[in-house]
Amino acid sequence: MTQAMPDNPAAQGFKVYSQSDEDGVIETICNRLQLYSGTFVEIGCGDGKENNTHYLILKGWRGLWIDSDPSNVAVIRASLPDAPRVLQVSESLVTTENVAGLLHDQLALLGAPQSVDLLSVDIDGNDLPVVLAVTNAISPKVLIVEYNAKFPYPFAQSIEYDPGHVWKADDYHGASLGAWVQALEGRYQLICCNLAGTNAFFVRNDLGNQFAPVHPAELYQPARFYLTVLRAGHSPSLSFLAKHLKSCSERLRGPQ
Repeated sequence: MTQAMPDNPAAQGFKVYSQSDEDGVIETICNRLQLYSGTFVEIGCGDGKENNTHYLILKGWRGLWIDSDPSNVAVIRASLPDAPRVLQVSESLVTTENVAGLLHDQLALLGAPQSVDLLSVDIDGNDLPVVLAVTNAISPKVLIVEYNAKFPYPFAQSIEYDPGHVWKADDYHGASLGAWVQALEGRYQLICCNLAGTNAFFVRNDLGNQFAPVHPAELYQPARFYLTVLRAGHSPSLSFLAKHLKSCSERLRGPQ
């Protein structure tokens, strides 16, 4: 890859708190855009220990974590101090009908402007229609979306929209890379896919000149899910994040 596509951010991937190599890909893309801090939304954040924005918070970003699993949200709330101006956590089942209003309300609680620099979505189901609903309401600069790597590009396939969809741990989930590229055409440019074949990275078209144009067929990565079980050091925790948020809260409160 580095010889054929030296500009491809996937070649710079590494893992800190992401599931596989997404942290390095995100850092490379954001550095090219001179986006060193900003506001993010992660829909499908899990229990917070391994996701696409944990590392961003440690680097000075702020944003929203949204997950529909009560046990995941309970772990986060029990482990992290209250830092409403840095991180908002919402237990919500996101649908196309409620996502715009949910983001509006949560961004207001965060004290952030009604804009998002980076959106990450991994909900094992209605990912494509939910992302389209978000991008119709706001225009994030960077999109990170899970794609169904079972289907090679350009095959376009996605599940039928169902607000109550629950993933059964089978291949009926999300949308193929071809479906993503087709749906986002004219607004977002595919930049790369990570080597695990789990996430596709898009940037808004007006920012695409920072990246060499490469055909999506060359950027597609097949499923290498075994890469998601590789560790970066010891088991991840929320402890460094708790320390960071405590420091942020103390700084925002000022002298007592």
